[in-house]
Amino acid sequence: MPKLKTKSGVKKRFKITATGKIKHGVAGKRHRLMSHNAKYIRQNRGTSVLAECDFKAVKKWAPYGLG
Repeated sequence: MPKLKTKSGVKKRFKITATGKIKHGVAGKRHRLMSHNAKYIRQNRGTSVLAECDFKAVKKWAPYGLG
């Protein structure tokens, strides 16, 4: 079997925590922030842990981890 490649977009967008969970940046924070209220911007600051339903797909795209 040949080695599997990691999707290049996954390398750039996700990090794996020490416990094996996947962290990601929150969407909707790049532009058009004037149309969002301050609470939305404040709550979506930083990173969050990926949901369980999306976890399996991302793990498949990064078969050997992310580094």
